[in-house]
Amino acid sequence: MKKAMFIFGWLLGGTLTAQELYVFSEPASNMPAYSQGVKQSLKWLPNRPGKGRDFRSTTEWMYGVNKNWMIHGAVTFSDMYSPNFRWESWRLYSKYRFYSSDDLYRHFRMAAYAEVSTSTNPLIYDELSMEGDQSGWQTGIILTQLLHKLAISGTAGFTKTFLQPDTLHHISVPPIAREAFTYSLSAGYLILPRTYSSYDQTNLNLYCEFLGQEGISSRRGFLDMAPALQLIFKSQFKLNLGYRFQLAGDMKRMAQQSWLLSTEWLFLRKIKGQGKK
Repeated sequence: MKKAMFIFGWLLGGTLTAQELYVFSEPASNMPAYSQGVKQSLKWLPNRPGKGRDFRSTTEWMYGVNKNWMIHGAVTFSDMYSPNFRWESWRLYSKYRFYSSDDLYRHFRMAAYAEVSTSTNPLIYDELSMEGDQSGWQTGIILTQLLHKLAISGTAGFTKTFLQPDTLHHISVPPIAREAFTYSLSAGYLILPRTYSSYDQTNLNLYCEFLGQEGISSRRGFLDMAPALQLIFKSQFKLNLGYRFQLAGDMKRMAQQSWLLSTEWLFLRKIKGQGKK
């Protein structure tokens, strides 16, 4: 019964509402305290000129340190920069929620995040990404507003790459970007169920996200749109499918479109001190 009430409260906004579980970005809210999660993602680039399809597999572990702080660790394997599928990168991500104003079926939250990544790939594109493409770090602020079944979130951040000596010969002319301003605007809407009666109910969420970047020195940038669908089973297992494509931009990128398929399992049984205040 305690588990059922915990999950029910989580989905209704106690910790993280279903429509805030964005596919391409993070909200200001956190996963439940002391819980753990495992996420497996597959990203592929369709019909890349001269190479066909490229794939990246990401395995990610998540942990809710407390109600305000969570950490992620991930490793990626890919054939995007090589002819063979190989280990590509690791990264660490941390997010801290420092402000929350909560009410019934609505809340406003703010969080700060930081991420560091080490990658085996050369620095050859303007687009900066900690998903496995480059070594570097990023930090920023997230603001999220929940309005009953609609959740809107915005992110503003700074990304900087580490320039390794063995990648210098890959640099093109004009020089590629090493620092960038990143931003996103995400919206999620809970379609099903229309009313909650059990945590066993399947959730269906519809998302639309806008993801952009602007090179600080190069002055080149892009703006992408990323619609996605999400199913949540028994309040613990998520299945995501999203498509990302460029709306505008002049950055040198590996690809202007990609697909993302991911699954995620939340281990509520790992919660410490459940039921205590």
